Amino acid sequence: MSRAEGRVGGTQSPAPCSCRQIRPRAADLPNPHNARSGPRLPFERVPEAFAQALIGATLRVDGVGGVIVETEAYDADDPASHSFSGLTRRNAAMFGPAGRAYVYRSHGLHWCFNIVCGPRPGGAVLIRALEPREGLEVMRRRRGTEDLARLCAGPGRLCQALGIGPEHDHAPVEVAPFWMSPPTEPRPGVRGVRIGLSKGAERPLRFGLAGSAFLSRRFPGQPPP
Repeated sequence: MSRAEGRVGGTQSPAPCSCRQIRPRAADLPNPHNARSGPRLPFERVPEAFAQALIGATLRVDGVGGVIVETEAYDADDPASHSFSGLTRRNAAMFGPAGRAYVYRSHGLHWCFNIVCGPRPGGAVLIRALEPREGLEVMRRRRGTEDLARLCAGPGRLCQALGIGPEHDHAPVEVAPFWMSPPTEPRPGVRGVRIGLSKGAERPLRFGLAGSAFLSRRFPGQPPP
């Protein structure tokens, strides 16, 4: 971003004139959404515990976002995890510091957003769904739909609505453009098996906000919201 440079003229006093007030551009004003996140999230927890701790947390990207209502946990000893077979160029973020984003393309179609966590390398939590709260018109434009319940219901939809892509891989989620804050109060949760897996499919490592209308898929035994 370039700044306009002012110039100093001669020593004569300027003649009176009628001038417009110069207003600062929006890009030059402080953006409250780009500040550091609120109270710190427990990134050091193992993925199973961290995935549960994220239910009810707030996630925003450049001021667009809402409340996390569905997650899935993955760890290095999990055959369904990208880190199970070791470090690669694609999964490198999972072997980096906790509190970073791991963004990958699924089936060549859409992006998925994970948060790296845990006391050892290879753990992460997939953010599956979010209840939209801020930047609704931006989300609707990006997603091409007016259906509030479907804006962020699923990892691909969530990334499209929040504008998350490969440029966010490895990025720390506690600083701009991300903004995150833990839940303000305990939220009733539900758990079940993860979605769309061929390995480790029996592990109950999918977590959700009980009764939410914004899940990617209803949990077995849960009544419609």
